Amino acid sequence: MSLRVTIQREVTIPNPVKLARFASSPELGPRILFFSGGSALRKLSRHIIRYTHNSIHLITAFDSGGSSAVLRKAFNMLAIGDLRARLMDLADQTLHGNPEIYQLFTHRLPMEEDNATLCHELDRMVNGSHPLVKHVPDPLRKIIRNHLYSFQKRMPDSFELQGASIGNLILTGGYLENRRHPDPVIFIFSKLVEARGVVRPIVNKHMHLAARLKNGTIVVGQHKLTGKKFQPVTDQIVSLYLVDDPKTAQPVAVDIRIKIKELICSAELICYPMGSFFTSIIANLLPTGVCEQIIQNKTPKVYVPNTGVDPECYGYDLAGQVRFLLNQLMDGNPDSTPGDVLNFVIVDSKNGQYAGGLDLEAVRALGVTVIDTPLISDQSTPYIDEHLLLPVLLSLV
Repeated sequence: MSLRVTIQREVTIPNPVKLARFASSPELGPRILFFSGGSALRKLSRHIIRYTHNSIHLITAFDSGGSSAVLRKAFNMLAIGDLRARLMDLADQTLHGNPEIYQLFTHRLPMEEDNATLCHELDRMVNGSHPLVKHVPDPLRKIIRNHLYSFQKRMPDSFELQGASIGNLILTGGYLENRRHPDPVIFIFSKLVEARGVVRPIVNKHMHLAARLKNGTIVVGQHKLTGKKFQPVTDQIVSLYLVDDPKTAQPVAVDIRIKIKELICSAELICYPMGSFFTSIIANLLPTGVCEQIIQNKTPKVYVPNTGVDPECYGYDLAGQVRFLLNQLMDGNPDSTPGDVLNFVIVDSKNGQYAGGLDLEAVRALGVTVIDTPLISDQSTPYIDEHLLLPVLLSLV
């Protein structure tokens, strides 16, 4: 199936010539930027390195659940779990030692063991006798052991290791060793595992998400909004904002760094991808400067809505999501137009299941072009197949 859309020029979707060119020289591939959060983009991230080594992944650092919450509480730090996962997804698995690194970084300490037993297991990793560490080749093994030691010597006596991600502990050790700056440790491991893309937190500060519901209720904490460990929200989210103190839940402003501005400005395609609508996409747009840089970059911008049910989108159909996204992107920028911040919405009306229905005319009425193309395969249903989505994105560059 072939479609034609206009982006100041006519393009074919998918474009086999472009795809072949990118596949032949991925090191010269396009800079596609994803405003991303958790696991929804993992398969696409593993697949995109076949076509480009230059994708950009700006990750929310506001996760407040699971082992990330334990680390954040102990060290007053940003959430690093999604950063760790994305680095591993982009790592070149053909390189010597990378499968062993992946095994180590994705290993979680068992929930059922007592803390003394887990402290002993951590000791074995630090001294290099643990098989997961022993099989990692040097010099990465020494770096990993050093970072784990840095974590271990700063670990509070009350710290509970049950369910801890070893990759998170390693990155936390590097973060603390580098005066609480995440970029150096991200850079080091990006180089060592040959991550085929750029991964950065949208901000490197200790912040939390808060949402105001239509009924006036304030919900603080990313983990209370996703509907995974807590009950889903039972009223519509009408606004999302950042706080630095979850107890007071007072909105605070935080600026993005110059290097994040440069990454946004360098993108050749900006994608608001599938994933949790509020805690992944909208959360990334909250820091001051993000939307301004998006507006300044005249590259194509696309939204890929979720198929299936997103608990965060209670009360929103697809047109409602697009409207909220446009309002968020243009808020504080009165001279901007929808075309400055969003050009395309990519859907699969034949195979996709979209909560609240799929009123494409209502989406088009917002000034956005709809690309209706196969995205869901028999193997991926009801979710989007990365092998179908990626050629569409690459063809729009």
